[in-house]
Amino acid sequence: MDTTTLIGLAVIALVVGYAIYIYNHLVTLKNRFRNAFAQIDVQLKRRHDLIPNLVETAQGYLTHERETLARVTEARAGAVNAQDDARRDPGDGQKMNNLASAENMLTKALGGFNAVMENYPDLKADQTMLQLMEELASTENRVAFARQSFNDSVMDYNTYREKFPNNFMSGFFAFKPAGLLEFDTEALSEPPSVSFG
Repeated sequence: MDTTTLIGLAVIALVVGYAIYIYNHLVTLKNRFRNAFAQIDVQLKRRHDLIPNLVETAQGYLTHERETLARVTEARAGAVNAQDDARRDPGDGQKMNNLASAENMLTKALGGFNAVMENYPDLKADQTMLQLMEELASTENRVAFARQSFNDSVMDYNTYREKFPNNFMSGFFAFKPAGLLEFDTEALSEPPSVSFG
């Protein structure tokens, strides 16, 4: 073999090796954000499992607030459905938007529940309710940390897949951009409107 052939084979081997490296790194980053979503999934399931107990405990006290409890129950059902859908493809931006929207609705419904609960001192003092509210607050913190980890992993994946020459490989092997899970913190900070009429 002559020198030109050897150089050509070396260049081809180098290009193929680099392409394999890019592909494997894309797979690693994709699996990393999927694993990060699995952590969110666990915490959201815990959050959703606490809510029926919360509603059941409150029912005895909130005899005139059935609408508030119904809103919480409906919002929970919507959040569970959105979570199930997002679990199937945690990289799908639309599914992440739907999940964020459903979780925002649930958080608003829980905010309305908390506002109503303020008018029932016996309910606020109930040990079961106190324990459930404490667990829910702890779970909210875990969701926030898990969501941050997921979004960081998604950013790493998206950034890597968009860099040159990685963008050619990601396009060729159909590595689609992943969507962030962003909650509407501005809407969530607004005080809920409650009427007692």
